[in-house]
Amino acid sequence: MTILFAILLFSLLIFVHELGHFLAAKASNVRVNEFAMFMGPAIFKKQVGETLYSLRCIPIGGYCAMEGENEDTDDPRSFQKAAWWKRLIILVAGAFMNLVAGFLIFAIVFAPAKQFVVPVISSAEEGCTVVREGGLQVGDEFIEVDGEKIYVQSDFSMILYLNPGDTHDIVVKRNGEKLVFEDYLMEKHLFAGEETERYGFSFDVVDATFGNKVKNVWNTGLNVVRNVRMSLQMMLSGQAGLSDMSGPVGIVQMMSDTAQSAPSKLDALLNMLYIGGFLAINLAVMNLLPIPALDGGRVVGLLLTTAIEGITHKKLDAKYEGYIHGVGMILLLVLMGVILFKDIFVIFKR
Repeated sequence: MTILFAILLFSLLIFVHELGHFLAAKASNVRVNEFAMFMGPAIFKKQVGETLYSLRCIPIGGYCAMEGENEDTDDPRSFQKAAWWKRLIILVAGAFMNLVAGFLIFAIVFAPAKQFVVPVISSAEEGCTVVREGGLQVGDEFIEVDGEKIYVQSDFSMILYLNPGDTHDIVVKRNGEKLVFEDYLMEKHLFAGEETERYGFSFDVVDATFGNKVKNVWNTGLNVVRNVRMSLQMMLSGQAGLSDMSGPVGIVQMMSDTAQSAPSKLDALLNMLYIGGFLAINLAVMNLLPIPALDGGRVVGLLLTTAIEGITHKKLDAKYEGYIHGVGMILLLVLMGVILFKDIFVIFKR
């Protein structure tokens, strides 16, 4: 059931992405030759007007094939003949729809919530040295830690984990004012009867009112966007590598583990949906990266060619940009294949 749910979830995210391109193309009067769900040979096809709608047999991927998307054509309604700003809207529409889907999924996940833990210090135990005179106080709301914004309570422990050490730069809000504590000493201690060191203070809990639910959905979405940026930084700096990356197989396994560890079926469903919301926003951000074959790469190509054509007053041949994106697609497929085999190897090794 977890595998089936994951496939349906992946399919939904891809469908929503391609639907964004499709709706934007139709609204821009650009001819769409085919709108396909999945890849491979078609198991169902229906021609409606100028567009062929198809359902294909390999349950991954999908596409919105527009006239003149990668090459010049004489059709006045081709993608290349559309105004540059219309092409820009079409290209970013897929990522926009994934962003919307991610926030909607988070709204569903948090709908049954009764309370939320917020990054506000509610109490401190005896022996806690983090909350002290002249330093942090009960009621302080964490705004930033080590230069990273605190969107949700879990950000606090995550950022401290990524920045090991006893001193941290802390920004809090107290009585409506921001206070900055640079190189603030945050020590963990063993408390009576315990074997694990901890800071010794607790976070506040608030009722899940409609306003707090909306705020939590928004902050969770922003948190995912920031986490994508931090992951890319870690990859570029060498802190993370191929072993830390996962493809569809690895994500399905993670969803399965998450579902099995949940205390109830409802919790399992909500946990998997949470992963789905994370993937939706992750897909949106990654697709807008300036990498050939991705929407972001195509946006950069569009802006560059528009600028060059505006200066030279000469039309550039679209096939050359198509070659660049073709090479980029091959490299992406190779990377996806490597990650796929890595995920399969990890599963069989367990």
